[in-house]
Amino acid sequence: MWRVFKLALLTTAALAVFPVGEAAAATLTGAPPIVIGHRGASGYRPEHTLAAYELAIEMGADFIEPDLVSTKDGLLIARHENEISGTTDVANRPEFANRKTTKTIDGKPVTGWFTEDFTLAEIKTLRAKERIPELRPGSVKYDGLYEIPTLQEVIDLAKKKSAEKGRTIGIYPETKHPTYFDSIGLSLEEPLVKILSENGYTDADDAVFIQSFEVANLKFLKTLTNLPLVQLFDASTAKPYDFVVSGDSRTYGDLITSSGLNAIAQYASGIGPWKRLIIPSETVDKNGDGQPDDLNGDGVISDADKPLLQPTSLISDAHAAGLLVHAYTFRSEDFFLAPDYNGNPELEYEQFFKLGIDGVFSDFPDTAVAVRNRISGDPSKDVPEPTTLLAFGILPIAEILRRRQNKFKKA
Repeated sequence: MWRVFKLALLTTAALAVFPVGEAAAATLTGAPPIVIGHRGASGYRPEHTLAAYELAIEMGADFIEPDLVSTKDGLLIARHENEISGTTDVANRPEFANRKTTKTIDGKPVTGWFTEDFTLAEIKTLRAKERIPELRPGSVKYDGLYEIPTLQEVIDLAKKKSAEKGRTIGIYPETKHPTYFDSIGLSLEEPLVKILSENGYTDADDAVFIQSFEVANLKFLKTLTNLPLVQLFDASTAKPYDFVVSGDSRTYGDLITSSGLNAIAQYASGIGPWKRLIIPSETVDKNGDGQPDDLNGDGVISDADKPLLQPTSLISDAHAAGLLVHAYTFRSEDFFLAPDYNGNPELEYEQFFKLGIDGVFSDFPDTAVAVRNRISGDPSKDVPEPTTLLAFGILPIAEILRRRQNKFKKA
């Protein structure tokens, strides 16, 4: 009973330190939600560049997110995929023309140039470019200006900016295709933990989350580090690739059940769901021709043509299991916004914040931060340190009492 009383006091203290508004009161810890610069401020600069990360920090992001892949010499660099023709100028570099090949990545054939076929020195000769130029022409002018950063360079930037800003900038690395990289002798987990440890990131309350769409590598990471882990979720019908390899029949839909979430809570501190698992959407066929209606008339079926449905219970279910919920990906272009928002991305953030989301991955962290601060109250008081957020990694009082009661029932 004393333990429950102490946790109740801690919860009260957390709420006293962080004045909260309508949305923040519903988060797992009672603190305002965090904003994660998704691949940096990737709505404004080519993704996974130091320029994109630095801009995200300037815009107020609490965390910056490097997706991690390996070079041929086993060094971790920030790229969304190990195939890099879409995000670098490698296809225009004649000295690397013979490196183009086709590989099977997570069960699918992919043709292009792959990081694991290049040394870090070779990677450093490449320059980043905008991945979706047709949607982000403003970012295209930065093509060719920036190198591909290593994980260490991202950490160095976060530490430098933390000192300059007087607030802790967290890092949120993702292991990309861990089963594949294991299969070619370039395991991601050990070098990741080594670099983090060398930089002083070792404890559960450090400003780091490690995320993955796979399950086995997160469970392995649990044996290597005390840093908080986050289980990512794709569409409910999809499967973690390590499940495909092992013959496990479960899908992400199975993992977001109450029993699945309780199992995840044994190795992870949070989940990172695709936002459509929280607020679904679907196409309509008002003219009855058997085809999805192109509601905005742009000739392409996108998020802009999929009205929203009622929210699911995923946030509350995850909170009941003691899991944080950090949803992805929030973008400002009409192409990525449901028609319900009428082209206003702030309305999407507002909806998710009011549902009690604990954090958002945003390509436009300035918009996310502005809405978060407005909903939370006084922006000078309601942007908690990421380390402090993790220090209050406790359940709401009602959940603690519920678990305590269930414990006695089972005894």
